[in-house]
Amino acid sequence: MHGVLSSEVTVNVPASEAWDLYGALKLADVVIPEFFSAIDVLKGDGEVGTVLKLFFNPGALFYAYEETIVTIDEKKMIKETDASKGGYLDMGFNLYRIRYDVIPKSKYSCITRVTVEYDLKEGWISNAQYVSLVPFIGFLRVGSSYLIANTKSPKSTASH
Repeated sequence: MHGVLSSEVTVNVPASEAWDLYGALKLADVVIPEFFSAIDVLKGDGEVGTVLKLFFNPGALFYAYEETIVTIDEKKMIKETDASKGGYLDMGFNLYRIRYDVIPKSKYSCITRVTVEYDLKEGWISNAQYVSLVPFIGFLRVGSSYLIANTKSPKSTASH
């Protein structure tokens, strides 16, 4: 079973400033306090092939899992990570991919979008219920707040 979920937020900051957050490991530092107990960089420094181990706060679906950065397109402002060990892969997922897009709207405005793409093995279809955009919408909101508070542009607001 294959599925795709997506959500976006319009942020009144230049796309280049949003990409500086979403295209780098900086996003991990911004979202750790609200969503994770820790994020360890196991390999790399933010480029394709970087492996992160994400440790979740109590009450999450699982304690930790690893993800690998598989795509960074500076020109199109796209970054993709795939679950690479534990977590969703232990729950019958062949693929659990997170994609961040930053889409310019105007000089001082952009859209930040998150997409979750997944594929489940036969016999594991019921685990599709665990795929949710809720934490990623939270990432977008925390990211938007960070951008607005730290932007260099004169107009800084977000709309959901």
